[in-house]
Amino acid sequence: MNKIAGLFIAISSFMAGQQQMSLLDCEEAFQKNNLQLLAEQYNINMADADILQAKIWELPQLSGQINAYNPEGKKAFDIGHAKGAEITQLIYMGGKKKNEIAFAKSNKELAQLQFSQLLVDLRTQLHAGYFNLYYEKLKLDNTNKQLGYMNDLLSAYRAQSAKGNVSLKDEVRLQSLVIQLNNDKLGINKNILEFEQNLKVLTGISDDIEPQLSEVDAKEILAAQPFGDEDELKKKALENNSDYQYFLKLIDNSKLYAQWQKSLNVPDLNVGAGWDQNGGTFKNEVNLMVGIPLPLWKSNQGNVVKANFAIQQNQKNADYQKLNLETKVQSAYKTWKSQYDQLAEIKSTDLSNMELVYDGMLKNFRKGNVNLIEFTDFMDSYRQTALQIYDMKNEIMQSAEQLNQLIQTKIFY
Repeated sequence: MNKIAGLFIAISSFMAGQQQMSLLDCEEAFQKNNLQLLAEQYNINMADADILQAKIWELPQLSGQINAYNPEGKKAFDIGHAKGAEITQLIYMGGKKKNEIAFAKSNKELAQLQFSQLLVDLRTQLHAGYFNLYYEKLKLDNTNKQLGYMNDLLSAYRAQSAKGNVSLKDEVRLQSLVIQLNNDKLGINKNILEFEQNLKVLTGISDDIEPQLSEVDAKEILAAQPFGDEDELKKKALENNSDYQYFLKLIDNSKLYAQWQKSLNVPDLNVGAGWDQNGGTFKNEVNLMVGIPLPLWKSNQGNVVKANFAIQQNQKNADYQKLNLETKVQSAYKTWKSQYDQLAEIKSTDLSNMELVYDGMLKNFRKGNVNLIEFTDFMDSYRQTALQIYDMKNEIMQSAEQLNQLIQTKIFY
């Protein structure tokens, strides 16, 4: 009774550290908890603050003067007979403020595109990690199933070998297969730990995530194909890829910056009013003041030239990004297509037959209809093939996610 209670407690503790989650559940947790995403959002908030700052004008300046020493009356600080005050305001000319605000708004659009691209990249990592974990778990279950039988068989052979009923060579042959299976299990567990760690960081969930994906849903994902040919996919990528759109927007941004720099060559106007008690032509006179720098040369010409070069640079960068994106889409599509066609050649009946043969080999070996060499050769071949099939399915999903990351609109139906 105590053993049963202890087993129940152990199972409960294990399950408490795991969460069964669908891909949609992981996405919801990701959008709510991902720290990178939350931090990137502040760049948009800071861009809003830059727009607010760009709209603010210089404060008006108030100055005053008082008498320090009256030589006629020989009196220091003769404030009653000599004082004055003036107020001035800087007036921006040449559309400086309008251009600065337009540039700040363009920077916000760039920040939004960077956020969108980060969202796509992190979501792709989430999907890739989820599918990786799903197939590694299937590989682990399959390997454990084989290990369970092979360990029992090895124990039986060891007992018979000790009695001299079977040769040591047969025991070593089985031991070799068990070592290979344990090595597979070690590698799989290492991968599972890595994928679980990545999913924890992406979703902000501290528990281990158990993928909740049915075999039917997995088959539907594998069967989905992109809508459109290679040229259509390239066109969609150019229209929707946030990274490429960022470089296009950067051209407009640099043009707005150049326009702003040109407007800085236009002198600003200082206007104001002043009152003087006794220092002017008249007593208590009020004067209008106007000041403007003499435009003898363009004081911001270097920055204008630099901004024009930035426009040309960003145009070249955008051309490169276009070529790079089209090439990546082409490569990703061909990779997905070759993997999809390769898996399509393996019929579902072939997979069913493989499992039937596996069960048949186990039964026939128990009955003595199959010798040990034939059995171990088949088991080793089955071990490798089972892992390869899981990897093939996973690679199709990974290639599909790469296409989604590049095109950034729904293409698989």
